[in-house]
Amino acid sequence: MIGVVIAMDREAELLLDQMEVENIRTIFGKTVHIGKAFEKDVALVVSAEGKVNAAAGACAALAQGVDLVLNFGVAGGLRPEKTEVGEVYLIEKAVQYDFDITELSGKEVGTLPGESENFLPLFCPTGLALPRRTLGTGDRFDDSPEDHALLLRLGCEIREMEAGAIAQVCKYAGVPFCAVKAISDVYGSSPTAEQFRKNCKYALLELKAQLPEIFAALE
Repeated sequence: MIGVVIAMDREAELLLDQMEVENIRTIFGKTVHIGKAFEKDVALVVSAEGKVNAAAGACAALAQGVDLVLNFGVAGGLRPEKTEVGEVYLIEKAVQYDFDITELSGKEVGTLPGESENFLPLFCPTGLALPRRTLGTGDRFDDSPEDHALLLRLGCEIREMEAGAIAQVCKYAGVPFCAVKAISDVYGSSPTAEQFRKNCKYALLELKAQLPEIFAALE
């Protein structure tokens, strides 16, 4: 079974529109849709935005005994030369850029307890021919120049609010985690919130077109 953890209802609708739902339950306060999509067993969790919500959603999916966790949705691009509105990217690694115990550990920002590297690797299916990017996760949606500079220094190309936390939960559980993101806004051209409102629907449609290929690659 594939566990799908999605932050927003509008993102979840992309899959629910193509899913045969057999059961709906609530686990850890999160709505879980059980059924089939693209001829595969699926547990779809709508988590709500943010890292704690995403972690709870991942736990709800894992409680269903899933073999793999998928997260997809919209995200922000950090570098215009590496990300374009409407483009869909496969995430190869993620870091929580707002996790910082550097003064205690002496390690780079985002390095979790027990880890030697700040980025966690994600599962990238070999059959999924999408360009790969690195991602920063944090509990902030803003145009902060300080955040942008930090994300670039860490080597991030995309930012959002969930995947890094899901990656951490899946690592602890020993379950592969895959993330796919469509770009709704790119830093610098105009306020990101304004771009998000303008481009979200378009980015979601581009992502929806990729879902058959994404699920076909998940074995």
